[in-house]
Amino acid sequence: MSGAGGHETEAGGRHDDDRLILRMAKGDQTALATIIDRHGRGLRLFAARLLGSASDAEDVVQDVFVAAWKHAARFDPAKGRASTWLYRIAANRCIDARRRRSLRAFIGLDAVADEVAGDEPDAEQRVGARQELAIARAGLKALPERQRTALLLRAVADMDVAEIAAVMETSVGSAEQLLVRGRRALRDHMAMAAKTGDNRPGSVS
Repeated sequence: MSGAGGHETEAGGRHDDDRLILRMAKGDQTALATIIDRHGRGLRLFAARLLGSASDAEDVVQDVFVAAWKHAARFDPAKGRASTWLYRIAANRCIDARRRRSLRAFIGLDAVADEVAGDEPDAEQRVGARQELAIARAGLKALPERQRTALLLRAVADMDVAEIAAVMETSVGSAEQLLVRGRRALRDHMAMAAKTGDNRPGSVS
């Protein structure tokens, strides 16, 4: 029943999600539980990759579902799908979380190192893939924030360019450019790391 990464698997899933959000607006907690089951994992993975912290991602996702519950009446199916609405909330919460973390680090309150996100597909745990995964993570972390966000929405949430543009509140052309530049920079980073054997987060432009 649950979708993996923001897109539903069964026929009519989008409309089912739309109806669930509308039911949430009327106080239906069962509808909220179903939305959490369908989209929770994808949102956690998206936020963990964007923030580089599993615990911060968990906090963000909790905030997303609290906001969705409180503001479900604001959702308009005519303006986009429910998953786009949820991921837009998540993207905004991640930006807020990064700003808070940067402020805490600046004033010396945040001495905790970034945690490694633990919600990995089994295939990524296989011997032989770990080094490549570490290189990819380092390259992704070094990307400019908007490029990283666009790539994660494509790879984790399986969104098309139009949906990415809607989440990031930009034009389709701008979203496409973010994807192109992000992919090119990530490929360059991985190629360089493969040559040097260095998987540390470097500068990616």
